[in-house]
Amino acid sequence: MQVSTKAIVLSKIRYQDHDLIVKCYTRDFGIKSYLLKNILKSKKGNLKPAYFQLFSLLEIEADHRENRSLQYIRDVKVGYKTETIHTQIIKSSIVIFLAEITSNILKEEEQNFELYDFIATAIQWFEAHETNRSFHFQFLIELTKYLGFYPELKQDAPYFNLLEGKFQGTNTDMYCISGENLIFLKTLLGIKFDDNIKLNLNTNQKRDFLDMILTYFKLHLDGFKEPKSLVVLNQVFN
Repeated sequence: MQVSTKAIVLSKIRYQDHDLIVKCYTRDFGIKSYLLKNILKSKKGNLKPAYFQLFSLLEIEADHRENRSLQYIRDVKVGYKTETIHTQIIKSSIVIFLAEITSNILKEEEQNFELYDFIATAIQWFEAHETNRSFHFQFLIELTKYLGFYPELKQDAPYFNLLEGKFQGTNTDMYCISGENLIFLKTLLGIKFDDNIKLNLNTNQKRDFLDMILTYFKLHLDGFKEPKSLVVLNQVFN
């Protein structure tokens, strides 16, 4: 079946000598993986490796068949030009990290316009604005809204229970947070990217807060694994 859809590149791996397997989140069909044959060898045709960088926003023409795990792209064009997120070290490190998490989380081959539009809008905002070192925190917290475990917005309590996803008045178990991480969480809840909130965190605070967010994901998503790119991200922010 010939299809047209918008797509976000989530991962790519080299296959054999000259091929790429690219995993995309498509607006109309959810997660799809594509085999790009000879893309690393041939200089002919309109499929170039440069199109398929992480978090690239594309418009593709593809051949989808239900009995295949790998589909084929016939034509591609840039849906929104991304440059700084691939060339600036801070931005590119954040993109690698977020793309890995998103790739690991999203499994379904079904459309979810709201989720797709959130990710696409976030990428465009990140591309268009100066480097915001808090972007990945806000992205991950907002992402939970579409995954079904966004923290409740009631904030007049001294603790937040990661397991329950709720604020509460007492410390009841090991998953209750308070102090700086609670302040940072409250700062980011309910805001939009255009609010351009920047958290003034030192290196240790960044690591602690990100570890807290990843713990929150682990508690609410079966099989969630710590991303390998976390090591690189921490090194960049050190």
